[in-house]
Amino acid sequence: MKTLRFGLIGCGLMGREFASATARWCHLVDAESRPEIVAVCNRSPGPFAWFRQNFPGIRQYTSDYRELLANSEVAAVYVALPHHLHREVYVDAIRAGKHLMGEKPFGIDLPANQAVLKALQDHSGVFSRCASQWIFFPAAQKIGRLIERSELGRILEVNTGFLHSSDLDPQKPINWKRQVEFNGEYGCLGDLGMHACVLPFRAGWKPRNVRALFSKIIPTRPDAAGQRVPCQTWDNAILLCETEDPVTGDTFPWTLKTQRIAPGQKNSWYLEILATKTSVRFSTRDPKRLELLSYSGGDQIWGEVQTGHETAYPTITGANFEFGSSDAILQMWAAFMEELQQGRPRARFAGCPTPDEAALSHRLFTAALVSHRSSQVIAL
Repeated sequence: MKTLRFGLIGCGLMGREFASATARWCHLVDAESRPEIVAVCNRSPGPFAWFRQNFPGIRQYTSDYRELLANSEVAAVYVALPHHLHREVYVDAIRAGKHLMGEKPFGIDLPANQAVLKALQDHSGVFSRCASQWIFFPAAQKIGRLIERSELGRILEVNTGFLHSSDLDPQKPINWKRQVEFNGEYGCLGDLGMHACVLPFRAGWKPRNVRALFSKIIPTRPDAAGQRVPCQTWDNAILLCETEDPVTGDTFPWTLKTQRIAPGQKNSWYLEILATKTSVRFSTRDPKRLELLSYSGGDQIWGEVQTGHETAYPTITGANFEFGSSDAILQMWAAFMEELQQGRPRARFAGCPTPDEAALSHRLFTAALVSHRSSQVIAL
């Protein structure tokens, strides 16, 4: 099995999830290559202890990402940093010739994203993808196959979103995601929006225009000293898009929601497609349950399929076992490695978001900001 040596830039939650996925690589049954972390970078050394304890093969620890990029052992990097650092670090990694998995939104704003794409255009030998794991849930993969086989019929309406309630508590201390200089003006949309866009974009459904509403619900939060400081970013966002199906030329409404304050939601990615032949509903709130309504006349009855561990990239886990978030992350990395080696994903909906898809999300999110400020429908 081929080995691709990685550098990890950013040792927070998602950096540790990547490391855990590399340790579980034996879980995949037909992978032709594997990632190995040989270098890590973090501004503060605190997280290094966990990596030293669990990954003795790591040979470089540094607080300067440029030192990591200069390491000739490192062929690829995973950059899991706050949004304001994407442009600088992504571009430097690309110029250093390192294959790149970057966190969403792939730049704090549209100009930052355009700079990253320009660097990729100038360095065509660098492979790059955007991290988003939720499309790899088995139910979402089944929906993707229905789309591929044109079994839905004419699309009537699409609803996607990412909902959770981590900011419902007004006493939760402020963090970087609540500060514009670090998270960006998109707010919750930059933090969560790419997840809600992945499947519609991969289906080829392109928004023509958008009408957006943003909400700031909790205006201040306590800082480290307990003082109330402004909470600058948008908590919730709702986008309504007139969207085109390129196969038929028909248009339909697509509603996209990203909410950090959604009472009753823990961390839910959801998708609903209403269509003339087959309609579908799925949410990670109930990760085994895929709802289907197949209509050919007569009564309209929603049915239910219990999905198991039926994955795009086969694993040792039995098909009847439950699938979870860490499994989706492993699938995402399997997709990255296979597409890097083979030049294409295993299936149309079994690939990570592309730089072009990330760029489309930026155009949509930028138009959404204009729409909210002007109370108008904005064309893309």
